[in-house]
Amino acid sequence: MSKLILASASPRRLELLAQIGIVPDQVVPADIDETPMRDESPRRLALRLAEEKARFVAKSNGGAFVLAADTVVACGRRALGKAEDVAEARKFLELLSGRRHRVYGGMCVIAPDGTERSRVIETQVKFRTLGSDDLKRYLSHDEWQGKAGAYAIQGFAATFVKAISGSYSNVVGLSLCEVDGLLRGLGYHPKEV
Repeated sequence: MSKLILASASPRRLELLAQIGIVPDQVVPADIDETPMRDESPRRLALRLAEEKARFVAKSNGGAFVLAADTVVACGRRALGKAEDVAEARKFLELLSGRRHRVYGGMCVIAPDGTERSRVIETQVKFRTLGSDDLKRYLSHDEWQGKAGAYAIQGFAATFVKAISGSYSNVVGLSLCEVDGLLRGLGYHPKEV
């Protein structure tokens, strides 16, 4: 049986995969430039980054399944990356406050024979209006760090979410329904435990 490599350093993606009985044989984060291209839509950005990560790792790991993903939080046509500091995190959350936004999850699987399959999953999330006390309380913890859009739906930010339409696990970091389908469709089956 071919091994599975997760091309991501995200502990959330490992946890999500474990929920459906998939434990990668190896974790190899892809070191790529994640800067958006000029006029690149958030949807396209999520897909391109997932594909580039998968290809980067597959180059030096032939004979394995490679799974890569990227999450982009978008407010309109604007992609909100990972906040650099508390001030930027506050700005992102103020922008999302009381509004509906989209979370794009790009994923790419490359099979041992080089066959590549990619998808973009879209989830809509609506935040309630956030007051200054909400922001102060949330930003006093480090949960926002390293998160697209400066929030983690599986943490304290769950109190901000008024409605969600689409895959919850996509917002956490990986749509489990889609990734299971992609892997199985390319012939990967998890080891029996």
